[in-house]
Amino acid sequence: MIREDVRNIAIIAHVDHGKTTLVDELLKQSGVFRENQEVAERVMDSNDIERERGITILSKNTAVTYKNTKINIIDTPGHADFGGEVERVLKMVNGVILVVDAFEGAMPQTKFVLKKALELDLNVIVCVNKIDRPEARPEEVEEEVLELLLELDASDEQLDCPFIYASAKEGWASYEADKPGTDMKPLFETILKYIPAPEGDPEAGTQVLISTIDYNEYVGRIGVGKVDNGTLKLNQEAVIVNHHAPDKKLKVKIGKLYEFEGLDKIEVEEATVGSIVAVSGISDIHIGDTICSPEDPQAIPFQKISEPTISMDFMVNDSPLAGKAGKYVTSRHLKDRLFRELNTDVSLRVEETESTDCFKVSGRGELHLSVLIENMRREGYEFAVSKAEVIYKTDERGRKLEPFEIAVIDVPDEFSGTVINMLSVRKGELQGMAPSENGTTRLEFRIPSRGLIGFRGDFLTATKGNGVINTIFDGYDIYKGDMMYRQQGSLIAFEDGEAITYGLFNAQERGTLFIGPGEQVYAGMVVGENGRSEDIEVNVCKKKQLTNTRASGSDEALKLTPPKVLSLEQALDFIDTDELLEITPKDIRIRKKILDSRMRMRANRNHTE
Repeated sequence: MIREDVRNIAIIAHVDHGKTTLVDELLKQSGVFRENQEVAERVMDSNDIERERGITILSKNTAVTYKNTKINIIDTPGHADFGGEVERVLKMVNGVILVVDAFEGAMPQTKFVLKKALELDLNVIVCVNKIDRPEARPEEVEEEVLELLLELDASDEQLDCPFIYASAKEGWASYEADKPGTDMKPLFETILKYIPAPEGDPEAGTQVLISTIDYNEYVGRIGVGKVDNGTLKLNQEAVIVNHHAPDKKLKVKIGKLYEFEGLDKIEVEEATVGSIVAVSGISDIHIGDTICSPEDPQAIPFQKISEPTISMDFMVNDSPLAGKAGKYVTSRHLKDRLFRELNTDVSLRVEETESTDCFKVSGRGELHLSVLIENMRREGYEFAVSKAEVIYKTDERGRKLEPFEIAVIDVPDEFSGTVINMLSVRKGELQGMAPSENGTTRLEFRIPSRGLIGFRGDFLTATKGNGVINTIFDGYDIYKGDMMYRQQGSLIAFEDGEAITYGLFNAQERGTLFIGPGEQVYAGMVVGENGRSEDIEVNVCKKKQLTNTRASGSDEALKLTPPKVLSLEQALDFIDTDELLEITPKDIRIRKKILDSRMRMRANRNHTE
């Protein structure tokens, strides 16, 4: 049976090419909102971090109705760190809309998401977005996309894909690049025409593959997936099986069943072939599970989730200022929260270590882990994290392997030499260099993942904020040898106390300070970056000796340079392997792992011998 009244599509693209804004317009123009309803921009980016950073982290489901056809739309993340989300949700759809920026063209993540869609043999509609940009170059971008399709071995049918030109911001789509449209109708029509309707056998046994997991404090885990065969009914007895775990056979009862409508989940009595549904009330449901009829349970094959490439230690905060700001500070709190994250994030791994106060957390990249840290900080957790380290492997010949990335960098021409030099030092190999008409150069590097840890901050400084870097995982290869993460040493506080203007004034001659007067410090805390490569101790709590009445008031005349306040990403980039980042709801502090200076010197001496 073919369900002509349903279409299932995913919107895929490189980060910041306008997927979420496009979904906004499809929702608005299909009449999901009331005419006088206040609608926030990027309505699909629902959590605070997504809204602040302007990125999509979790894929979201929505549905609109056009000409009596229900169109289920999945908005996917564009960032490489959240690629695991994209791989999974594509199993629920019959086609994709590939959104490409009319100026930037095909980017690394465009290639990654398109490759995943072609592997699953999905139909593609190409939407060239931001066509209203003054520097838009739609004809060249169209060529780039066709070249990319050829490079990825697309079938003849996929190569014959329709192109739509749009300005999601202005709310229109058009069949021709040089003729602005008035609404999104051309895109809706193209979806109905080119995206196949879902097929399945309504008379067969039930089969629903769970592709995403949502989590809700009140109802627990919610499984989201597409009905491939049969029907799914409320209160139905079912069995959960898994392609990768043949022994799994779990008897369950369907407690609550929902379909998507606009931004809401609507309770339904039953769902049939092609419907995208959400099921709650099953506590032990996981991504990759298939809900089946008990008579003949057949698991649907499901690709393995990409392995993590980077790890950090999350540990209980034991600094002298520990426990003053956080609501949740114990190892039990930390353990419960990290294992709860596994409910929704399948690309994450959490392992217990020999110490009960420390957990090894592995993810797909620095951004992936920093979003988790920021979420926990806002929820009132206080803890410490180590520097991100890549996960090594060994091959059958016993050689050490490390993860590699392809980095595509766009920089103004005058900075290209500097960037090439910076990446060469970090063991990067230049694979391509192409100048463009607007005074920028595109560089393509293949570089070990650890060479990019801590690189973004230096890169933005070196290019005066004008550089753009995009990376994509490129598999494991032979270890490239040791490299230095950081050229500068740290300025370390000498004693516990409060930072004083006089002490800070003397310390700022040595480098760049991270703190201002009045801040609490402790011995072993990093208060700044040294101008030279070695670590040095400074006494920022030092007061002026009041032997002379005239001199005692002259503190006010001391001029302090404003401190460099590090964001979470900058601090994660800055810390070295012998340092930790102390995370509290109010503050982020950098400290040495060993706070006592004598013990630290002894440890360094033993390390160098």
